[in-house]
Amino acid sequence: MLRTYKLLAGASLGALIAMTGMARADGVTLRALMEDVPETQIIESMLPDFEKQTGIHVEFEKIGYGDMHDKLVAQLTAPESFYNLLEVDFLWAGEFPKAGWLVDLKPLIEQSKYDTSAFIPSTFTLLGGTASDTKLLPMYNYSMGLIYRTDLLNDAKLKDSYKAQFKTDLAPPKTLEEYVQIAKFMKANAGVAGAAMQGQRGDPNSMEFSNYLFSAGGSYVDGSGKVTLDSAEGKKALDLYVDNIQNGAQQGALSATLDDTLRLMCSGEAFSMVTYWWMLPQIDNAAKCPKAAGKVTLAPMPGGSGESGGWGWGIPKNTSAESQAAAWTFMQWVQSKEISVQRALKGHAPVRADVYENAEVLAKYPYYKSAMDIVSGGKSFPIFTYSAQYEDTLGAQLSLAAGGQAKSEDALKAAAKGLEDLMKK
Repeated sequence: MLRTYKLLAGASLGALIAMTGMARADGVTLRALMEDVPETQIIESMLPDFEKQTGIHVEFEKIGYGDMHDKLVAQLTAPESFYNLLEVDFLWAGEFPKAGWLVDLKPLIEQSKYDTSAFIPSTFTLLGGTASDTKLLPMYNYSMGLIYRTDLLNDAKLKDSYKAQFKTDLAPPKTLEEYVQIAKFMKANAGVAGAAMQGQRGDPNSMEFSNYLFSAGGSYVDGSGKVTLDSAEGKKALDLYVDNIQNGAQQGALSATLDDTLRLMCSGEAFSMVTYWWMLPQIDNAAKCPKAAGKVTLAPMPGGSGESGGWGWGIPKNTSAESQAAAWTFMQWVQSKEISVQRALKGHAPVRADVYENAEVLAKYPYYKSAMDIVSGGKSFPIFTYSAQYEDTLGAQLSLAAGGQAKSEDALKAAAKGLEDLMKK
């Protein structure tokens, strides 16, 4: 029997979910503020099918990342939010739930019997999810790994030169130290930048450095919430990061962004880049990057975990019960196995293990096997109310160290102190 949420507007959200499940909701419109990236475009192309199935109309307002946070906060603090479906970056996954802006999804998951077991555990914990409290449903991830040129690594002359200099074979790096050593060697001997690095202060250098920190065995905080950045492992990571940006990276790396590093790799003028795993098909595209395509591969960060990032779906509290029920219907659909596989075949970065293991997906994208390792083993930047502000605090100290304006030990202490201060606010 078909139902519409309009007829049940007086019911509680739980009652709506229990009564309707995935039933139709003709006349309901969901509005979401979305980052203007390929992932959004993939889902947007599939929205007509969702509306045909459910009667729910979905509108995406696409803008740049830098404007999203403030625009969302203004709506979430208003008496009623214009956006009744949320796309939430993991950096806001501490702030939004603590402020009380999000509907708890746990009762909805239980009432609708939605199976979350296929989600990779790290994608839930990245968004602050626990067994008893779930405010965000994983949407897609942007975990980071290493992309490098296999042709340069297998070049006979370079292999001979490397062995003569280091008394060991030139091979894929197994440790962070080996990676930096190879990057510096490539810059000196292969006529390319050894590492395309995004050293711009703030989000770019904070995210990139996090990979060095985790690969070196370091961490930002321990299990009890104590800041652990200022450690021997942290010092090792920062020393290697500074060494690479000064001696292995491209000219101008201190002001470079993700777009700059992508262009450099695409042009064939770099050996490697620490970046989001789904950058591989963009670089390995013969039409767009003919000088690099067919010469690159993907691997987890050498010696350890990489930085894990991602987005989640949420439902704002300051919206009607009928739109909240419709939002949950959409979330179940868009993150179902069937739709996730369809998205993956279009280039989606999945959060479900069964999508990475899907035969059709692997046949088209064999590197998803490595991507699964990267996502499942990824570690997170500190998630708390002021995560975004800490990017600027950390980024400033990284820039000082990388630019030779501060000793690494001093920059590390200042970055750790900045994290402690923000976590106490």
